[in-house]
Amino acid sequence: MARWTMGVALAACLACFVAGETAPARAQATEPQSWPEIKCARYRKAWSDALAHRGTKGLGRDFLERHEAFLASGCTTKGDVCPRSAEELDLANMMVVAAMNAGTASTFPPFACRK
Repeated sequence: MARWTMGVALAACLACFVAGETAPARAQATEPQSWPEIKCARYRKAWSDALAHRGTKGLGRDFLERHEAFLASGCTTKGDVCPRSAEELDLANMMVVAAMNAGTASTFPPFACRK
C-alpha cells in the first residue's frame, strides 16, 4: 500500500510540475511550438523527473531503450514500450497520470504490450 501511495504522490507531483511547464523562451521569441511538440516536451520532462526521483532499479534495458526511441522520435512513434516488471508497471502508471494531467490523452504515452 505504501508503495502505491508513494507512486500516486510522485505522479501527482510530476503532473503539477508538468502542467505548469511553458515553452522555452527561445521558441516563444520565434515561432510558437506546435501542440504535439509541447506535449512531448512536457512528457519528456516528467520522464526525466521520474527517473531522477526513483532511479532505474527494476527497469529493463528493453523498456528503457524503447522508451528512449519514443522520445527521440518526438513522441510520434507507435507505442511499443511494454512494462513487464512491477517497477516498470509502476513507472508506466505514474507516467500515464502525469501525461493526462499535462493535458494529453491517456493514449499519448508509449506503453503497450502487443505480443
